[in-house]
Amino acid sequence: MPVRSKLGGRVAQAAEIALGTRRYVTAIDVLTGLRWLHGRHVDAWRQGRVDSLERLAAVDEARMAEAVAHLGEWAAERGLLPSETAYRAASRDGRPLRFTAAGDDELERRFRVHWVSPELSESRRRQLAERLDRAPDLVVVAPLEPWTCAGCGGAGPYLIMEDDRPHCLTCADMDHLHLLPAGNAALSRRAKKESGLSAVVVRYNRRRKRYERLGVLVEEGALALAEERCLADEEVRLRRRERDRERREGQDAEFRERMAAEIVRLFPRCPAGRAAAIAEHAAERGSGRVGRTAAARALDEGAVTLAVVASVRHLDTEYDALLMSGVPRMTARDRIRPRVEEVLAAWRGRP
Repeated sequence: MPVRSKLGGRVAQAAEIALGTRRYVTAIDVLTGLRWLHGRHVDAWRQGRVDSLERLAAVDEARMAEAVAHLGEWAAERGLLPSETAYRAASRDGRPLRFTAAGDDELERRFRVHWVSPELSESRRRQLAERLDRAPDLVVVAPLEPWTCAGCGGAGPYLIMEDDRPHCLTCADMDHLHLLPAGNAALSRRAKKESGLSAVVVRYNRRRKRYERLGVLVEEGALALAEERCLADEEVRLRRRERDRERREGQDAEFRERMAAEIVRLFPRCPAGRAAAIAEHAAERGSGRVGRTAAARALDEGAVTLAVVASVRHLDTEYDALLMSGVPRMTARDRIRPRVEEVLAAWRGRP
């Protein structure tokens, strides 16, 4: 195994997690895995709300380029196949997205390269390339703060970015569309397919620190046609959903068992019942907790340890009581840190 620098090792770890999860790795996987970018930053960039990803990163262009260079070296060692992908904004103009503020052509190209597992068949690689190159859906944002339309000076419940500025749906010629709320995937898929113009509606969730889908804007006629077709095959779709639910439940149960076993491996003196409870809580589907991250799904030691720390913090310390008494969150964490470390050391079997 080659000797890596500290950054090279961190890049390799983030890349391994992404490869194990999706069979391909991107520069964005590495930058988010290094905690230099948050998912919400990537979302804002993809929506076309900033001129470059570098503006939102915790490091500068040089450091980002260094990480991508390490990614290329790691990918070459693993025998991965390069595939350059176009990145376009989810805005009406679909303009190319820039990773860096300077926009150097060669550096931008390196950021656009995806590294694909050679284990994928040629047809699967082709399908993957076509999917990644597909123009993104238009994205409309339901803003949390007051805003002003760059076209008419008004506002409204939704905004869409055009020419790097927010516009209301009337100025964007999209006010004839109807909102189909999220919740019925088949109906949304069919309505979007039948609609000549459509857009995904998202809103930022401050608690989860990410954009969440509210629904899709579609033409009225497309929605009516989609509803008719969904009613015609409702029984078939109900049976399919039930099979999918059973399959997911089986996958979740298997993952919880593997995560509990990994907790016991890392913390041999953690009671088996407690390990199972931690795994069940952290891996709850739809919870957004650490157990649902790609790192945890790959049983990354850091992610599993974070799940254990969270459990200890809430169940074995006075952390919750401190929060209820008005102590700031970070101050409360500082106060209970010695107790957390004491419990973890005991579970590891260390004096």
